[in-house]
Amino acid sequence: MDAGSAGVLVTLLLLSILWVLVWRTSRMRRRLPPGPAPGPILGNLWQKDIMPLDRTHAKLSSTYGPVFTIWLGLKPAVVLCGYEVVKDALLGHSEEFGGRPEIPLLVQLTKNYGFVSNNEEKWRELRRFTVSTLRDFGMGKSSMSQRVQEEAQHLVKLLEKLKGSTFVPMTMFRYAVSNVICSVVFGSRYSYSDKAFLELLDVIGNYISFFLSPVAMIYTTFPNIVHHLPGPHRKALAECEKLKDYIRERVELHKLTLDPSCPRDYIDCFLLRAEKGKSSPDTMYSNEDLVMSVFSLFGAGTVTTSNTLVFFLLVLAKYPHIQAKVQEEIDAVVGTGRAPSMEDKLRMPYTNAVIHELQRLHKSHIENFPRMMTQDIVFRGYTIPKGTAIIPVFSSVHTDPSQWENPKEFDPGHFLDEKGEFRKREAFMPFSAGKRMCPGEALARIELFFFLTTLLQSFTFQLAVEYKETDLFSLWLEIERGAILGEFFAIQRMVSS
Repeated sequence: MDAGSAGVLVTLLLLSILWVLVWRTSRMRRRLPPGPAPGPILGNLWQKDIMPLDRTHAKLSSTYGPVFTIWLGLKPAVVLCGYEVVKDALLGHSEEFGGRPEIPLLVQLTKNYGFVSNNEEKWRELRRFTVSTLRDFGMGKSSMSQRVQEEAQHLVKLLEKLKGSTFVPMTMFRYAVSNVICSVVFGSRYSYSDKAFLELLDVIGNYISFFLSPVAMIYTTFPNIVHHLPGPHRKALAECEKLKDYIRERVELHKLTLDPSCPRDYIDCFLLRAEKGKSSPDTMYSNEDLVMSVFSLFGAGTVTTSNTLVFFLLVLAKYPHIQAKVQEEIDAVVGTGRAPSMEDKLRMPYTNAVIHELQRLHKSHIENFPRMMTQDIVFRGYTIPKGTAIIPVFSSVHTDPSQWENPKEFDPGHFLDEKGEFRKREAFMPFSAGKRMCPGEALARIELFFFLTTLLQSFTFQLAVEYKETDLFSLWLEIERGAILGEFFAIQRMVSS
């Protein structure tokens, strides 16, 4: 066969494959909720009027309704927008919408170990164990509050040493927040100058940055191809193996010093539970399940809360009058002679309202973590098959005009009644909702209150660079993915007792 004939055959083969893919996609589209037309192979991934959803959901839902379909490569995902639809799905049909689709990068990282496993039985068991153990070690209790208070004071002392120089909170806040979870998981905190500790944080930060990158999106879409190619995914996964090796070392040290009558931390509790079930052939408490569970706690307990605190500072620097009003309430209720306490929170309605409003406005590249249908369902007039990925857009809940008076504005009044007292809002879902709700919600709430009030008690924060050409949310997303450092001044307050 000559080269010309071979070229024709290859072309025909490629065209045939493309035709089959287009036909298959069209057939599936007819069965799913409506949505924008996908391109061949990549679907809607690179269409700027479709992605990212936190920017386009309002336009798309006005065109296709609050339940619509987008295509991530060759796979469909049903998007849920607005409070009523998201509540109906995640709370009204929590079991049906409670699955988790396979995310190739996570599969490569976890090997299906730990409480992020796609094994439903293992996920349920290890999640239950983890929530129970964290509660036993003080999550939501005064003992945990004390740990966070102490770490907040360490952070204050570090900022004092800067004497007004610029600092990058994305890095510094990770030190403090991760130490809280380290005290529960490893039984000890680390010095901010501990080289091994800083390397661990770099690993987590680098992995998250990669996870949010366009390359990661390509990996997720074509994992069987990209995984075997050179690229940043290899470096990110190799660095994570170093962190897992460090955790394995800590686990072995715990085994040597374990006292069954007095467990010191999460690792001890896991080892004791593993000992009880080691006779079972299907144990879910293997050594690698422990390593991956600790990895997940360390990562999730560090990045999400520290990133949220950075966003808080960004907004308060942009709205100095609100920052000043929070400081006035802190001065009136707490003063300067002691650190804030959980009892103070009940007497600080404005500060509490500001924290909730900041969470309402907070947008993240990772907020719309997908779920998956566990069975076929007819939902809002559409048949959604088992195995379909589901994306609940929480920013659409937090900007739903039927639920919020000024949905696009930073307005602490959303959480204050006519008497100035704090009020809860049903359409407030910063920790998700239903079956897959964040297990660390109680700890995150404590951290956000103590870190913010302790910092504002001692400092006033200003942006070191004025980004006038960039809107607030674009600026935040650039900081989150590491494209901009996001430098601040921490100006020490001179407040009389």
